[in-house]
Amino acid sequence: MAYVINEKCINELDGSCVDVCPVDCIYEGLTKRYINPDECIDCGACLPECPVDAIAAPNKADPTWTQDNAAFFSTVLPGRTAPLESPGGAGGTDPTGVDTPLVTDWTKE
Repeated sequence: MAYVINEKCINELDGSCVDVCPVDCIYEGLTKRYINPDECIDCGACLPECPVDAIAAPNKADPTWTQDNAAFFSTVLPGRTAPLESPGGAGGTDPTGVDTPLVTDWTKE
């Protein structure tokens, strides 16, 4: 299992977690970051860096946000033609400019 980013990250794109991730598995959506569950090596380097405590260890993560992080990579997001899947590191991708439906709905509240 991978680390998970929850709702506390919405509208908080600080990036400190990205800077310390040794495998570059933290990707940027429109208003939130997402950890790729296939690329995360469960090292925990991101945990102390998050300024809003939005990252949870695999055994402590809310299942809703675990599913949401996975959905960011496995489903076709609005405006895209294919899932992001595992591109092998966020550094080689641009911010997607879109979030999952859960996050999009969350920001409307």
